[in-house]
Amino acid sequence: MTTKAQKSKRVNKESMIVSLDIGKQSHFGYFRTPDGQDVKPFSFGNNRAGFERFYNKLCRFQKVHGLRQVLVGFESSGPYAEPLMHFLRAKPVQLVQINPMHTKRLKELTGNSPNKTDAKDPRVIADVMMLGHFLTVVVPEGAAAELRRLTQSRERAIKQRTAMINQLQHLIFILFPEFLQVIKKISSKTGLYLAVHCPTPQAVLVLGLESLSRAMRRISCGKMGNARAMQLFEAARGSVGVREASQSMLTEIDYLVEQIQQANRFVRRLEVQMLYYLQQVPYSAHLLSMRGIGPVTVAGLIGEVGDFRQFRSLAQITKLAGLDLYEISSGKHKGQRRISKRGRPLMRKLLYFAAINTVRTNGVMHEPYRRMLARGMPKMKALVAIARKLLAVMFALARDESTYKESFSHHQYQLAA
Repeated sequence: MTTKAQKSKRVNKESMIVSLDIGKQSHFGYFRTPDGQDVKPFSFGNNRAGFERFYNKLCRFQKVHGLRQVLVGFESSGPYAEPLMHFLRAKPVQLVQINPMHTKRLKELTGNSPNKTDAKDPRVIADVMMLGHFLTVVVPEGAAAELRRLTQSRERAIKQRTAMINQLQHLIFILFPEFLQVIKKISSKTGLYLAVHCPTPQAVLVLGLESLSRAMRRISCGKMGNARAMQLFEAARGSVGVREASQSMLTEIDYLVEQIQQANRFVRRLEVQMLYYLQQVPYSAHLLSMRGIGPVTVAGLIGEVGDFRQFRSLAQITKLAGLDLYEISSGKHKGQRRISKRGRPLMRKLLYFAAINTVRTNGVMHEPYRRMLARGMPKMKALVAIARKLLAVMFALARDESTYKESFSHHQYQLAA
């Protein structure tokens, strides 16, 4: 049975269509029967009193029209829908999610106008639902919910840390351009230490070659020594760094280094919590049995998916990730197959980086990747294909509660999935 058939069967003559246009302060609700009877879109507050008023009105409409099933649909809307969704999860209704792209395109057909209003949007969402174009809402529970929040927090922290590292590089470049030619990774432990203690050519020269070499050797645990210190010292002698307003920039450099170090501690703390909650997910050990797939990747995927075992087919979970394929062909023109990207971007990101990790020499996906390149496939396209393979293997491991076997054919994993 295809996914489309499963979706279409949910809307029948006993289905009550409830659509929601989500807002920050208030939402708009709309009810419709299968034969077209409806109520005028109405607003209700994003609070308990508003939720209770909405649900009581829903129950009265359902009772009057004798409908047994209630489908509540809404667009992807970030955090503003979460309180209402958790309120409705405890009620005898089925939550479904609508792709905003579908409502945007169908909106043009309603009145032959792109007009967007709070009264029009719920009706358009209901039209999409009547056609059966919706997906079941994935709401992680327990450990999976914790893993989703932890992964999202980690992503935000890394994004902020990257921005601060870029700012730090800009300031160092103004004061001491040659610094970044010697210390390639300023975010390393040694790089951050030098950014605080020797961010200018003058500071390096005052410290002296011997003290600089000793400090670099100690901070880097022996990875950097006399040779690198000599390079930095010689660079300081002939530096073209700017001296004007240097004190102001040094103050900001101290602040940025402190924030970067704090972000590093926060990320490590999040990863420790990820390990704790991963132990509470029964099948996580099966996913971690794949060499090259780490706890952060598995934690993020479980958080995004909710529960691998709730999906009936590989096609469903592939579509959730936006890794399903499509092509645009017409007449004699044969279009290239591409991924739709109409799914969870964080899932694709995690799988893509996992693919990079597993295609390295002696990696579990090195041989399939090498064969793809030998056939002339571009590297980027091959990595996306490997990401799809990894998702197929993970789905099979979670479903069958089995451990990954490196001698087992990846093709067999896909057949099993």
